[in-house]
Amino acid sequence: MGSRASTLLRDEEIEEIKKETGFSHSQITRLYSRFTSLDKGENGTLSREDFQRIPELAINPLGDRIINAFFPEGEDQVNFRGFMRTLAHFRPIEDNEKNKDQNGLEPLNSRSNKLHFAFRLYDLDKDDKISRDELLQVLRMMVGVNISDEQLGSIADRTIQEADQDGDSAISFAEFVKVLEKVDVEQKMSIRFLH
Repeated sequence: MGSRASTLLRDEEIEEIKKETGFSHSQITRLYSRFTSLDKGENGTLSREDFQRIPELAINPLGDRIINAFFPEGEDQVNFRGFMRTLAHFRPIEDNEKNKDQNGLEPLNSRSNKLHFAFRLYDLDKDDKISRDELLQVLRMMVGVNISDEQLGSIADRTIQEADQDGDSAISFAEFVKVLEKVDVEQKMSIRFLH
């Protein structure tokens, strides 16, 4: 199935995906092969269940949040193009692509887009702010039962206190960016298999 499926990706599609995502031809064909191997329904799309079979996501405490990032609001399937657009956030930034593309858009793997992607993992209710409750839920996902609720509450309170600049007891995207300005997002949000 894998080799047969790889012939279904036309050269024009590969070129369009290269322009849109910055992936190389070989990376696209390799990821298409992986995509088709995950596509258990053989319908050209992946479901959440298909993603849950990926061992690295199954053991990741934020696996469900990462999986959700692949699916547009209200959708329960993602095609190869959508799969590649989401993966592009994790592609390392090359020195020659730190500027906007010819359409004036930042690459999907720009620092700003990577930070937006990370912010959305925490903004569970999609209101463009990270509340104390949202932060607690994500912290709980990450540490499980290894830390008491009281300790988690203390961490959440301190985090919000340090990040919240406008006094609304939540973290906006601008505040999130400010807190992470010295963090090497490139290092933290790159997938090794893409190197």
